[in-house]
Amino acid sequence: MTPSWQAFREPLRRTLLRTGLIALVGGTALSRWWGGLDRWPLATILVFWFSFGGHWVEVGFLNGLRPRLPPLRVVQIGSRIGVWFVGGIAIGLGVALSALWLTGLRANQWPAWWLGGVALIAVELVAHLVLQLRGQPSFYNGRG
Repeated sequence: MTPSWQAFREPLRRTLLRTGLIALVGGTALSRWWGGLDRWPLATILVFWFSFGGHWVEVGFLNGLRPRLPPLRVVQIGSRIGVWFVGGIAIGLGVALSALWLTGLRANQWPAWWLGGVALIAVELVAHLVLQLRGQPSFYNGRG
């Protein structure tokens, strides 16, 4: 039986509110680790890249790629993780360029190219764990 995937829809206002709150909390935590709240604005901007950008990577998978893939769970899982990885690399580039522009960071101080992909996979797995624990469709139960 082929599943009929429902397109994901959410008002932009709700997306901005959720991803903005995630960026504020994540930016606060990151700035404390980076050495103080004076780095909070920069940390919040960089976390927002992953929260907001990661949302659109996920929407791209859900509404663009997933309906075109075979319904086999292994194909869906592998493709989703691959999309997260590639999307995370693109987001990581945006983060690096933002940090370069906002702080004067030199190009030879950039992290490895693949770290953004690994970071987005980790972010998405945690986000889907929260959905799973709330009984909502998620990566883990195959309904989301």
